[in-house]
Order: sequence, then C-alpha cells, then structure tokens
Amino acid sequence: MPKTVLVTGASSGIGAAIATHFHRRGFMVFGTSRSAAPGSVQEFPMLKLDVNSDASAKACVEEVLARAGRVDILVNNAGFALGGAVEQTSMEEAKEQFETNFFGVVRMVKAALPHMREARSGRIITIGSLAGLLAIPYNAFYSSTKFALEGYMEALWFELKPFGIAVSLIEPGFVRTPINQAARVAAKPLTAYNGPRDRALAVIDRSVEKGIAPELVANAVLRAAQKKNPQLRYRVGADARWLPRLKNATPWRFFAFGVRRTFELDSAAQPSRPAHASSQQPQH
Repeated sequence: MPKTVLVTGASSGIGAAIATHFHRRGFMVFGTSRSAAPGSVQEFPMLKLDVNSDASAKACVEEVLARAGRVDILVNNAGFALGGAVEQTSMEEAKEQFETNFFGVVRMVKAALPHMREARSGRIITIGSLAGLLAIPYNAFYSSTKFALEGYMEALWFELKPFGIAVSLIEPGFVRTPINQAARVAAKPLTAYNGPRDRALAVIDRSVEKGIAPELVANAVLRAAQKKNPQLRYRVGADARWLPRLKNATPWRFFAFGVRRTFELDSAAQPSRPAHASSQQPQH
C-alpha cells in the first residue's frame, strides 16, 4: 500500500510543492488549509485545518486515519511571516506568531504521534528556516519561532528514535514563494525605526524574489521521507549552507557588520518598500 502523507499549509508555496511532489510519486497525500472547503480536491484531497486549534488538529488527523487507516509521514509546513521592530510588536502579535509557527507544529505532532508510536514507525518532518540558524533583523519573532523549532525537533529526535519514528528538520534559505505577499506587519509601527526597518524588509522581499524554487525544498523532504536513516537536519540552498558556517567561523563584530550591511541597517537610502497588508493566509 502507498504510504500516507499529511502536509500542513499545502494551498501554495512550499507546502503545495511538497504535497504535489509526493502525490506524483504515488504516495497517498492529504493537504491542509485554513480555508479548504469540505471535500475539496486539487491533485490530492485538501482538508480544513487550523493549526492554532487543538480540536482542529485532532480532527484533521482523525479524518486522515478514517480515510487512509494510517499516517506514515507528517510534514509540518503551515506558518506565516511577521515583520516589524521588536518594540512595535504587541504581545498579542508575538503570541499569535508562536501559536501558529511553533505550537502549531507541537499540536500536529501530539495529534499524530500516538498512532505512529503504536505502529512503531513514521516520519515527522518540519520545515524550519535559515532564520532559525541566524536571526533576521525586523523578523525577530519569526526567527524566534524557527530557533524554537530547532530545539524542539532535536529533543524529539532523541525521544522518538526508540520507537522507530524518524525526525527531520528542513532548513531552507530564501525560497521563492508568496510568503512575503501575505506577510503581516506589526500593526502599530514606530517612526523611530522607519528607515532601517523599511530597508531591511525591502531586502527580505528582494531575497525572496530571487530565492530558490520551492521544488528544491520538496526534494529535500522527499529524501528525508524515503531514506532508511534520515538526517536530523537538511539545509537547502547555498545561503542556508554557508551563512551558518560563516557565523560560526567569524568573530561576531565582523559577522554583525556583514549582516548590517546586507540588510542596509546603516544606509542613508530612503525606504523603498510599501507596507504589507495584513493577511490570515498560512504560509511557511
């Protein structure tokens, strides 16, 4: 029987590429979206899921079990980007970022894990980020959620190995997806940060536009799913491979200078980026 794959946040971008990749290789795929209508189908069935809800996560996994009888591979991809200075970001906005990007993963793992543990097999694959290896200015809470996933997945790797369940974290650099088109910005900007904040966010936009194709991330997920003894971490893209090494090998003052120059934090140039509109669409 084909293995069953559950992919969260599969309506676009990385999640859609992952789900399509598995589907076209003969896996039984279920994608999820917050806005999926009951019974909706693309190339694969789409289930409604709000990763911010314990009940929704449990119901989603139960529906897959009812329709397929098993969950062999869980791919955690749902999330969104939140831009803005730390000072201007409200506690509610910061908590919502963690509810989706970090606790959303925790909810899905808790929902799927009892069934995998009983079967003594399974794969849990989570989409991390270069932002979980080095902090992105004016994306502090997004980076924090990705840093948190690094620790969570590493601890999970140790705990689940005795049960035959493999855990992998995919760490892509900038990926060409709609994530920044649907990004949220802290609702009450402070003018004190206008110049460096807007320039940094503009650099991020350009980096996403020039990023790697989401299919490259999907390839890494497929490798982690099919390899007999998968790695804990897979870095995807040149920036994800060499920037963390550079950070570890370079004195902080030199590395920090490079980051400030890359994101134009000290530039006298005028801001070139329009403010994002708020969006509820889940993205990686």
